[in-house]
Amino acid sequence: MIRRAILIHGGGPTAVLNASLAGLALELRRAGHWSLLGARFGFAGLLAEDFLDLDAPSETLLEQIALAPGSALGSSRHALDEAGYEQAVRILLQHGITTAFLNGGNGTMRAARHLAETAGGRLQVIGIPKTIDNDIPGTDHTPGYGSVARFFAHAVRDAGEDNRSLPSPVMVVETLGRDTGWVTAATALARHSPEDAPHLIYLPEQKVSLEAICNDVERVFRRLGRCVIAVCEGQRDENGHPFGADVQVDRDGRQRLAANLGHTLALLIQHQTGLRTRSEKPGLTGRSSAVLASTRDRADARACGIEAARAAQRGETGIMVRLDHSGQTSTINLREVTPGLREFPQSWLANEGIGVTQAFVEWLKPLAGEVEAWPGLTKS
Repeated sequence: MIRRAILIHGGGPTAVLNASLAGLALELRRAGHWSLLGARFGFAGLLAEDFLDLDAPSETLLEQIALAPGSALGSSRHALDEAGYEQAVRILLQHGITTAFLNGGNGTMRAARHLAETAGGRLQVIGIPKTIDNDIPGTDHTPGYGSVARFFAHAVRDAGEDNRSLPSPVMVVETLGRDTGWVTAATALARHSPEDAPHLIYLPEQKVSLEAICNDVERVFRRLGRCVIAVCEGQRDENGHPFGADVQVDRDGRQRLAANLGHTLALLIQHQTGLRTRSEKPGLTGRSSAVLASTRDRADARACGIEAARAAQRGETGIMVRLDHSGQTSTINLREVTPGLREFPQSWLANEGIGVTQAFVEWLKPLAGEVEAWPGLTKS
């Protein structure tokens, strides 16, 4: 008897999301009694009954897609209400689909739990983690994080060489990361000496005043004649405000990220210190760069897809796949994952929050890979 399943992507794509898709599709294909559909553009596609046949692509094509960034299915941030979850369950059962794989971040894992609870045992629901933010509880790390960490470490390393060559003299590099500092912290991989960028690292887990930032900048400038700052898009001041940056508000009235935090902070630093300051914001380029994708990250993403397929065959439901630090997979109940947010550990913060410890750097290296130092000339 053929079992029908569906894969649903949710939230922002990554450089390695399609590796999970390929791992899941090919593992189910090897099992021999599964048929897999994909919802085009997430829950929006599911409710529109817009499906792709994931049994149709050749193994060669799936292996090629596994290397591509983004989502081959398309994703969405379509939020369901109670009626929406009931409609989703009804549509799935009408199409003979009894297993749903949800691949995404915190919001998608909450949706997976809610879908399972709404279905009340009529559906098998399995979550596959994915987020560049690395903020899902219950797993050592998430597919997508290693690659974005590698990208921003390289971006800050190379921006630092530009700053060294023709000092700005102050440069603010805004990273992705939403409300946690995992991505910003990863820029520490670029540092091989005290002169290397980033000279200052600020994480949302520790609020900081503009006065403290300016004092830090002036201290670094007195030593080096320049300063490169890595700051998260979700950074807040000591009062919990985004330094006067424009805050986006969604249709439900909830505050989202400041649209121009790095730029606003650069203007404030320049005004307060008198030092010429510029900002850089690689933005979504950081999560879509296949060129700098981490080999380990892609392998972990694929392993999560494979484990999801095997968990389905074992009859597990209401669970999420998780990774240990070595890349070994297992599963965890979604009730232990959601709701929740995995913040950057205080034990890995150094220098009153303007840096990270070497212990974090060593933890990150296997996931993101080495970021080599550039050679330089010295005066004899």
